[in-house]
Amino acid sequence: MQIVTRASQLRSLAARLAAEGKTIGLVPTMGALHEGQLHMVREAQRLTDAVIVAIFVNPLQFNTQEEYEAYPRDLARDADLLMPLGVKYVFAPSAEELFPPGFATWVEVKVRDQELEGAARPDHFRGAATVLTIYFNLIQPRFVFMGQKDAQQTVVAKKMTRDLHAPVEIIVTPTIREADGVALSSRNEFLSSGERQAAQVMPRALQLAEKLFTEGERSAAKIMKAMRKVIEQEPLAQLDYVAATDTEHLEPLDDMSGRATLISLAVYFGKTRLIDNVILHDEKFKPKAGIKLG
Repeated sequence: MQIVTRASQLRSLAARLAAEGKTIGLVPTMGALHEGQLHMVREAQRLTDAVIVAIFVNPLQFNTQEEYEAYPRDLARDADLLMPLGVKYVFAPSAEELFPPGFATWVEVKVRDQELEGAARPDHFRGAATVLTIYFNLIQPRFVFMGQKDAQQTVVAKKMTRDLHAPVEIIVTPTIREADGVALSSRNEFLSSGERQAAQVMPRALQLAEKLFTEGERSAAKIMKAMRKVIEQEPLAQLDYVAATDTEHLEPLDDMSGRATLISLAVYFGKTRLIDNVILHDEKFKPKAGIKLG
């Protein structure tokens, strides 16, 4: 496995792979890898000739320096997880490498970027869009693999690639869940045992949305009201938001008939904020909620 830390080295590597006629797949992560991200890597390995996994804790995506510094980092552990999957290339730069002194360029995608997740993390999406653009310029991947759990981020990435005519296809992989339904997240390790138990209220609320939809309910307001009641019954849970939007522009929906609807929610457990979602659609009549482990 080759761990690349310099942008110039990465550009040279990507150019060599392209000259060899290899299709490049990028898996952008912030490390602290879990099975959800490893699933993305496996999909990348299946669909491309050369996979580059980016492991970079992006300071532009955090509200405070304290939150940024507290984010888990263990490159050796992450490399050990990637090695058995056959990953040959990891990009693990420093913040100074990607954002040197005087860095003053941002990429902003105005798709409800100050609402939903953007309300809690005002600069998060322009930080994500900016670092993705840097990756695209350095690597020129054909495919980029992202997870459905970060639904709003995938919408932002798709919109950015369309608007900037980037020759990149965003592949969205299913949310991977623990056996109890809780979505895998690097933030789960910040939960106490009681909070981790309480986090099961999130998949329960989403499962209720699926049940009501399957039984014929198409009023987003009624489904969200039922979900709020479920969350409110858990003393350790503090609801941030629940939303029903379309899947392309994140516009609010009320009548869910005949179109794909993203039901998303964010919940605090102590100081830890978790997100999750499900996609409901008449045509398939089966929710896209993810894959359970075990």
